[in-house]
Amino acid sequence: MRPKKIPVITGPTATGKTKLAVMLALEFGAEIISADSMQVYRGMDIGTAKPTSEEMMGVPHHMTDVADPWEKYSVARYVEEASRAAEEIISRGKLPLIVGGSGLYIDSLISGRSFAPGPKDDGLRRELSELYDRIGGEAMLDKLRLADPDGAGRLNAGDRKRIIRALEVYELTGRAISEFNRESNLVPPRFDAVKIALFFADRKTLYRRIEKRTDDMVERGLFDEVEKLMPVFSANGNTAAQAIGYKEAAAALRGEITREEATELIKRESRRFAKRQMTRLRGDPNIKRITLDEAGGADYAFRASIDLLTDETYR
Repeated sequence: MRPKKIPVITGPTATGKTKLAVMLALEFGAEIISADSMQVYRGMDIGTAKPTSEEMMGVPHHMTDVADPWEKYSVARYVEEASRAAEEIISRGKLPLIVGGSGLYIDSLISGRSFAPGPKDDGLRRELSELYDRIGGEAMLDKLRLADPDGAGRLNAGDRKRIIRALEVYELTGRAISEFNRESNLVPPRFDAVKIALFFADRKTLYRRIEKRTDDMVERGLFDEVEKLMPVFSANGNTAAQAIGYKEAAAALRGEITREEATELIKRESRRFAKRQMTRLRGDPNIKRITLDEAGGADYAFRASIDLLTDETYR
């Protein structure tokens, strides 16, 4: 029985989302849409745990390798491209299946959220960035309060990126970013979805999986992959260069730390990232949780997901 709602498989890093998604896609004849903010980049394969052709098992995957590492890739662009992919899959009578750990990408895709306009030039953003550095966050927040008191009330002086973005939007459009957000929240959901999140009963189990996966990445050639990307990372202050695994490996390649230290940093930052993901997911009332034991239990996760996706309550 095929689900009527679009399945979403999410969860912290290293919980086995990719394997489960492929199993479900084979069961339902679905096609997978990645919701991973780093797997969009070409050439960033090992460090992002991008599925190999063998792991895909013939299942079509969308929204991986859609941007170069030097590009600025935004949530707005992801939503535009991923929603187009989903609608094209549906038009062929197939089922899209969304999988990934980037909660903002997932929620923005299924919610129908629109976004305030992006910058028309880099000059304004650079000017605002320099002003923030010169006068400080509190003074910049005071400027934002005059333009957008509601938006400013949700920020603190340390929210450099968001303050600059809010002022940028106001300068470009004459409208507050909070006004764009309110309008977006009135839009009905783009897709009817069931969100399933994988958790481990014992957090230490997840951490051990993260550490093993990091070791596997290093063994498979993570440092060689990052070395090829170093010219791009050195020339651009882009998002891709700040990805966990790439930032630390690049520091080792520059001689700032050893490779062993970089590996331990990757493990630490990945654990911290997983903790943030778990906190976010626990706060989502629409999540259907599947709790795994130490063995991982891909078969258990598969059966539990089938039960959820074919339950009349969720269909």
